[in-house]
Parts: sequence; C-alpha cells; structure tokens
Amino acid sequence: MTVTHRKRTANDAEKDIAEAGVKYHCDPCSRNITDTVRIRCAVCSDFDLCVSCFCTGTELGKHKNWHDYRVMEQHSFPIFDVDWGADEELLLIEGADNFGIGNWQDIADHVGSKTREECEAHYLQVYVSSENWPMPDMHKLFDMDPDAQAARKRQRLAQRVARVPVPVKAQKPMTSQPANHEIAGYMPGRLEFETEYENEAEQSVKDMIFNEDDAPEEVDLKLMVLEIYNAKLSKRLERRKFVFERGFLEYKKNVASEKKRSAKEREIINSVRVFAQLQTKEDYDKFVEGLLKEMQLRERIAELQEFRTNGLTTMASGEEYLRDKANRQSSLRHLVSREGVLSDRRNARPPPQRSQDDEISSPRGTATGNKAAPPVRKPANPLNIQNAEGIHLLTAPEQALCSTLRIFPKSYMIIKEELLKEHARLGGLKRRQAREMIKIDVNKTGKIYDFFVEAGWIQNADA
Repeated sequence: MTVTHRKRTANDAEKDIAEAGVKYHCDPCSRNITDTVRIRCAVCSDFDLCVSCFCTGTELGKHKNWHDYRVMEQHSFPIFDVDWGADEELLLIEGADNFGIGNWQDIADHVGSKTREECEAHYLQVYVSSENWPMPDMHKLFDMDPDAQAARKRQRLAQRVARVPVPVKAQKPMTSQPANHEIAGYMPGRLEFETEYENEAEQSVKDMIFNEDDAPEEVDLKLMVLEIYNAKLSKRLERRKFVFERGFLEYKKNVASEKKRSAKEREIINSVRVFAQLQTKEDYDKFVEGLLKEMQLRERIAELQEFRTNGLTTMASGEEYLRDKANRQSSLRHLVSREGVLSDRRNARPPPQRSQDDEISSPRGTATGNKAAPPVRKPANPLNIQNAEGIHLLTAPEQALCSTLRIFPKSYMIIKEELLKEHARLGGLKRRQAREMIKIDVNKTGKIYDFFVEAGWIQNADA
C-alpha cells in the first residue's frame, strides 16, 4: 500500500473531485483505489491490491496469492452528522491526533474534503459539546440512500473546488538585508525583538517563589522586586511602541526618503532626532518641516543679498550670475585637480644622485666625501603663454607671474577673482586663508598672495 499525505490544489481537485487527504494505491499496478473497494493483505504489512490484481493472483515481493486478506470498503455513510461520512470522521480524528487541536488547516488538508472552518465547527459540536463528553453521541441513526449520500459528497467537493484559490507562484527567497527581521533581530510574528530593552530583566524574577512560611520582610522584598520588574517592562513597551509608531522598521522606505533630501537637510534631521522621544509623531514631523523651511528661507535670503551686493536688480540677471558662478567653481575644481596631479608627478620623481667624488668642505676645511648634500631642486622652465587664451587681460607683471608659476591666464583670472572677492567680504585676507581657498601648490599660492599685497590689491591681515 502507498499512502500519500499532501495538500490539495485547484489542479488536483479538477482531476479527481472526490479525492481525500489520504490516498491508497495498488502496490502491484499503482492504481488509485482510494474511493473503491480494495483488498488488504492480512499477512504483509501495508499491502493493498485492486480487485483486478487480486482476481489475477498477482504476487509482488514477499506477498503471495495464498495469503489471507480482508476486503476494505469505502465507509461513506454518516455516523454523527449527515454531511460527514465515517471515513471523514476517521480522518478528522487522525488529523487531530497527528497535528494537534487548533491546527485546523493541517487537519483540513489531512481530511481533504472539508475546509478548516468545517473541521473546527464539526469537532467542537460533535465531540467537545457532546452530552457524553469525551465520547460523541453513539445512538444517532441515519436512513439515507447510498447513492444520494455519494451525490451530496460530490456536490460538496465541487463547491470546495470552486473556493480553492489559485496557487501562488514561488517567490524568490528573502535576502539577508535590514528589510528582513533576521538583520534587526525583529520577529514580526511575535511583534518582539531578539534583544529587548533591559533584556536581562527576567533574571531577577525567574526563580522567585512565594512560600507560605515566608516572613513578612521576605514578602515585601519580593513584591518590591516585582514592582521593579514591572517598571522595566513598562519602559520596554514604551520603546517598542515608539519604534512601531515612527516606522523605523520600514528600512527601504526610510532609505528612499533620505536619498531624496540634500546633505544639509539630512544633517539637520540627524541633529534634532533626539527630540523625537519628547514629541508625538505629528508634532515631531511639524517641527522638522519647520526647521527645513527655515533653512530654505535663510538660503534664499542669503542668495538675494548676494545679488544686491553684486548690483543685480532682476531675477534674470541673478539666474545668469548663478550659472556663471557655477561655471567658475567647476573650472576652479578642474584646475585644482590638475595642479594636484602635476604636483604628485613632480614629487614622484627620484632626487638626483650625487657622485661619490663630490666633497663638501667642513667649517675646518676638511673634506667629508662620505656625506651627501641635500638635493637642490631645479626651478621649472617658464611657461610660454603668449598665445594662451585671455593673455590680453593681464598686465605685464601678471604675465610674467603666470609664466614663472606655469599658470594659464584663464586659471589665474579665476584665482584672482576668488581672492579679491573674499578680501572684499572680510576686509582683509591672511596667507593661511588664501591657501585654504586655493587648493593648489602652496608655494604658488604664496607667491600669488605676495604679488597681490605688493600691488596693493589686498591687505595683509597678518600684519
């Protein structure tokens, strides 16, 4: 005999409308004999045959055709309820014994011809609410035609097939990311966390026992420990409620919302997040929105003040100014990156090697041939900028400066504009401030700064 336990699907129900949760197959020919008369061998263990194989005397393995046998019929007649056959009653009891009372879905799958609601209602009505509990009423009689009973069963199964939902396609396994409870230690089925606030709080009360011979002082001490434990539980519930209400478990949604904000907005939100515990969710959201609105207004006011400082009176000219400013900053960043690459290349060159014949005279006039003098860096050749773009905008001293420092006139004009603008804003400019603004070779920045001071364009704030 082959017994198969499995859950029913819509396709299976369409193939065999009267199929139950437990199926029997003929061992020699594997024919489905669940709903027909079958022959069970009384000698072999779990060996069933269909009527055809039994009549032909089929033998298989240790089974012989001369073994004793029993005729097993389908007991579809009712014994406790008109809609429940004896075979279904037996499957219900077997399912309750295998899966436990309460697991009605598994029990219904074991029965095969009933829903979980029907199994639960029938068990509670016939067995639990019986006047002869724990036994059901064994004196009921039903006078029904077997054909009518079979027709009712087929009709009931057909109605159940119509209610079977379409099987859900298998989804990809959940990945290990913060969106799943494995990472955060959150258990959604229990609405709890693996590591709670005051996670060791239960250690103080797990072994507590109240005995009749306890002294009043011991009872008071135990009651005080229980009060402390209840206070910890209240704080734990408050924190858990805070996490649920603020939506901190919706990781993907929170990350997508943060990506839409600018760096300044994220900085403000992170700086005031500590106040979330002191406000309700609605008040905290209004508080954050107000701060972000204030930041936007301050930035807009500063932008308009910059327009007025530069003599701009229309919004069109202001927008053109912002575009030019963005282009200048982009050119300056490109210049800084290029100067950094050139500086790294020059620093990567190995220093010139001195020959062993070179001697350095000591103060006493003795030769110290074993000591090597520090290498002297050879100045770079001047840059030819006669055909460079923007050369006509520079004076002769500025052209000589750019040629010596190997800076193109256009880049020099951007540096000059930034330094003069910062000097006008601060009323003075220090050498350190100039080096922080212009991220190129510090020696070049220092020479440009000295040139501007000598020309009287900026005032040395260090003096």
